[in-house]
Amino acid sequence: MTVARPRPCHAVRSRAAASAGSLPSSGGAPASSTPAWSGRAIGPGKAAWRGLAGFEERTPVRAWLYRIATKRCLNALRDSGRRQPPPFEPPEPTSRGEPIWLEPYPDALLEGIPDIAPGPEARYQATETIELAFIAALQHLPPRQRAVLVLRDVLGFRTAEVADMLDSTEDSVKGALKRARATFEERLPAADRQRPPAPHSPEERALVRRFADAYQADDIDGLVALLTDDAWFTMPLVPLQYQGPPAIASFLRSSAASRGPRRFRLVPTRANTQPAFGVYLRDEHAPVAHATGLLVLTLQGDQIAAITRFLDTSVLPRFGLPRTLPD
Repeated sequence: MTVARPRPCHAVRSRAAASAGSLPSSGGAPASSTPAWSGRAIGPGKAAWRGLAGFEERTPVRAWLYRIATKRCLNALRDSGRRQPPPFEPPEPTSRGEPIWLEPYPDALLEGIPDIAPGPEARYQATETIELAFIAALQHLPPRQRAVLVLRDVLGFRTAEVADMLDSTEDSVKGALKRARATFEERLPAADRQRPPAPHSPEERALVRRFADAYQADDIDGLVALLTDDAWFTMPLVPLQYQGPPAIASFLRSSAASRGPRRFRLVPTRANTQPAFGVYLRDEHAPVAHATGLLVLTLQGDQIAAITRFLDTSVLPRFGLPRTLPD
């Protein structure tokens, strides 16, 4: 399994590439894997390549590069703490949590990433590791536990290799991995949940179209009718979380009231192997719609189990989406 990224440290991809080419090139071009536990863009792959002259061939180059990138990601986590305010005065949430450092990754860029077998210690399936639920669950772990879990269970490094990367002992790595697995499995969706419809299938297209029609029309009753009873609405990096149709409906009604007569337009795309939309808000004074971010759906059977609303418009160019649309 690899870690794929829109920028370093953001999203876990399918399988760990088995060579130095799995990290970003010295020019910083996107590549197939880099550590994902940071959730911030700090350039760990570039740092690894800058230090390549110091490689003494005492360990495999892949492990040596991951050691450098891992340390950069851990340092970023220690320094993080920025919170993003909601775009309007929201209703009381179901819960308040720490901001989740999460960014969407375009499906179109996943197609060019090699799917090379991970090490023998890997235990998660390729398709699991790119989904938003998997990446979000990682961020509930302390930084060192997160690093150990990804290095061992996603990338498949051996305990001794992980201990060397983290300047730790094998016993310490084993203990951190045991604690990380226990916490992580609690955060993942239930294994017996209904599977989503196949990507691009008629069932998926029909459900996504119903959602888009309701969202663009501010048909909140129609929208929440598509949700599971325990569905979540989240907005990284806003630390407010809404669970269940009533709570999500309350949030959406507050959002609609704050916009007045203006409505959203949605442009379909895909992110993290899931249906997604570029979100645009119509201008009151000109025949254009302005980008307000990205929205990703998590499907479960013939319903929607999660809506993740990204408010950062800087991600749109990666999806080939413009900043404005003619209206």
